[in-house]
Amino acid sequence: MAKHNDSQSQKKDKANSDIVEKVLHVNRCSKVVKGGRKFSFSALILVGDKQGRVGFGFAKANELTDAIRKGGELARKNMTSYAREGTTIPHEVKVHWDGATILFKPAPEGAGVIAGSKVRAVLEMAGIKDVVAKSLGSSNPINIVKATFRALAALRTRQTIKAMRGTV
Repeated sequence: MAKHNDSQSQKKDKANSDIVEKVLHVNRCSKVVKGGRKFSFSALILVGDKQGRVGFGFAKANELTDAIRKGGELARKNMTSYAREGTTIPHEVKVHWDGATILFKPAPEGAGVIAGSKVRAVLEMAGIKDVVAKSLGSSNPINIVKATFRALAALRTRQTIKAMRGTV
């Protein structure tokens, strides 16, 4: 039985070894109490394997390291895969989420990731190398990341679209 648990933990370690973690945003909040100010932290964490799987986590804690650790755990739990077509995305997509609007356009090979900081980080972690992205509206990091993830989820490959339509 112990051998089985060891092999499972080794598989998990190997699977997590190629996952890259990045802190996108940290917010310090203060509460004024009788003895002075009490600080708490929130962290927006991004994880990805640069092979089409990416996830994010948002966590709060009284210590910065705890918020980052909790956010990383949530991000690993929420990892999902996305459709890619070579080094770019299959088609143009525009998504609105709570004040933030994200526009993605496919780009020719070699163009690189042309996007703002938060959107760029998500796309690079997802393994997309050539895309043009524009963030419109809100500059709230959490809403931008959520809109980006919704836009990635809206992507479909040619094969899945053909299968949905019933044509081959």
